[in-house]
This record gives sequence, C-alpha cells and structure tokens, in this order.
Amino acid sequence: MSLHPDTFKHTPRLKVLQIINSYLSHLTPELFWQIPNLQKLDLSNNKLRYLDFLGGANLLTLRWLKLNGNELSVINETALQCLPALTYLDLNNNPLTCECSNVGFNQWVQSNNQTQVVNGHQYTCAFPVSQQGNKFLDFDTSSCWIDAGFFCFIFSTCLILITLLASFFYHFLRWHLAYAYYLFLAFVYDKRRRGREGSSHHYDAFVSYNVYDEAWVYEEMLPVLEGEQGWRLCLHHRDFEPGKPIVENITDAIYGSRKTICVISRHYLQSEWCSREIQMASYRLFDEQDDVLILLFMEDIPARELSLYYRMRSLVKRRTYLSWPQAGQHTGVFWENIRRALRTPGSPTDNPIRGFFQNPA
Repeated sequence: MSLHPDTFKHTPRLKVLQIINSYLSHLTPELFWQIPNLQKLDLSNNKLRYLDFLGGANLLTLRWLKLNGNELSVINETALQCLPALTYLDLNNNPLTCECSNVGFNQWVQSNNQTQVVNGHQYTCAFPVSQQGNKFLDFDTSSCWIDAGFFCFIFSTCLILITLLASFFYHFLRWHLAYAYYLFLAFVYDKRRRGREGSSHHYDAFVSYNVYDEAWVYEEMLPVLEGEQGWRLCLHHRDFEPGKPIVENITDAIYGSRKTICVISRHYLQSEWCSREIQMASYRLFDEQDDVLILLFMEDIPARELSLYYRMRSLVKRRTYLSWPQAGQHTGVFWENIRRALRTPGSPTDNPIRGFFQNPA
C-alpha cells in the first residue's frame, strides 16, 4: 500500500503527521514535498522495508521520526543524513540484519551526537541465523572495511597485466614454452623409466615422420631397414598402443627404442605432433649424452626456412644429417650410412665413411 503524491496538497502548514497501522509498504519523496514544515512523523506499525524516500523528501525541519514495528532490515544511513534537524529516532521492533550491508548504520548510531536513537543499545539481530539474539551494536564490523574500489582496481590491473603477458608469450615465446613443457614430460618419463628395474629397448629405432611421407617410409625405408638389414622399427600408425594418450605413446616409443630417425620434410616441420616428437628425442639426446637421433632430410630445405623452427635449426647446426635428394641413383650408400648410424654407439662421424652426410655451412 502507498499514498498518492498529492495527498497533502492542501495542508502545506502541516507539522505533525501520524500514519500508523495502515499497512504502508512504500512511500515516495514527492509525498512530502507539499509539507516542507513537517516536524514530527510517526509511521509505526506499517510494512515499510526501506527508508530511501527520506533522501529526496526535503524534510529539513523534521526533528522527530518514529518507525517502530516496521520490516526494516537494512537501514540506509545516507537517508538519515538528509534530515539535518533530526533529534529523535525510534526503530524498535524492526528485524535488523547484522551483516556488512548494515555496517554504515551501525557506525552512524554509535558516532552520531545529534540524534537520540531510542533504545539503540537494545536493538537485536534478526539475521543471519548465527547472529540472532545478539546485540546489533556488538556485531564485528572489522571484516567489512574492505575498499571495494581499491579491490576492483587491483583485480582489473592484474587481469590486464595477465592478458598482456599471455599475449606476449603467445606471440613471441609460445614455441619455447611448448618446448619446455615437453622437455618436462620427457624428464618425468625418463626418471620413471630409470626407476623401473629391467627396462630395455624394444625397438632399434623409432621413425618419426609426417603422414605425407608415409608412402616413402613404407615403400622405400621399411623394405631396406627391416627387410634387408633386419632392424626392428617402431612406426606410430603400426605400433602405437590404441587407447593410450598420444604423448605417452610418443615417449614410450622414443625411450623404448635405441635411436630415433626423424624423416624431415616441409610437411614434417609444420606438424604439431612431429614437432613434439623431435622435442622429446632431442631432450633424450642431451640427457643421455649419446647419439640417439638420426636426421634424415627428404628435401633440400634452405637454412632461412629452418630459422622459423628454432629447435630444428639448433640441431642442424650441431649435427650431421642424411640427405635423400643427395643420394640420387646411389641409394645403396645412403642405406649403408643409416645401417652404420643405427649400429654404432657413437655419432656417424665417429666412423667416417664416404656418402651423403651433410654438414651445415
């Protein structure tokens, strides 16, 4: 229930107003604009839940305000501060809540020296359940003094910084981070493998290649290395365990083989999974200090193109590699070089032979 704004239009000199037991639930500031000289206001035993109407009511002469027996749970102290002449306030029998939403009113009651809050020290908490029955002025407000603006500033600043850093890392360092991540996986796997007793190599070599080079691997490499030379090779399409995570299959293949043969082409360099395979294989190379990596180039790729793939560029700078295009019609020597690389414990240059090993300029 509420009153029409023009209710007191014809009583501009009204100084005392009593509206009690009327089930009022809502009042508007405009209602009091017609009675600017009001000094006493009694709104007891109604259904009022908020006092926001006082903020714009312009009740500059109101000295006495009684709100006993309403449904006020949260008191807006700002509305009370709009009553400069207020000296008497009765808020008995209202279900006050003892939470941070009422901390302003709590402090106003204790610090205000002009307004007498009738029986203010006797007000009790109705909410929350854990505070029921406790004195309203006794509830701890220290935890409520958090500067929300400052908190939002810190949060937004951190969010902006994180966004900027994430963008920077993505554009400039994402490959380094990916490399570090897979080195860590390889490190964990290597430690776990070394902790197992009786671990051994199940294959002579794991062949890392791109699907576009699969025909060459099956038609050229396998007949020679497995058929003629008798090596046992691990191929992901043939030997990976179904259902096992791909990263685990890769690490099992690399550490379960004596060596890793990387069949490198432009498609290989652009493949995410091939990149991960050579990252793990290179970690094993550095960790074991043994020649476990054989680089086999299917194409003549200029150094300027390799510069986009820092891991491959680094390996090519430090190591010799085999070139299939350079083999031409003399493929027998090419396969002999691979046989020696698979057989010898040291690098191919430890057993020098004339063939198709290339050294970067």
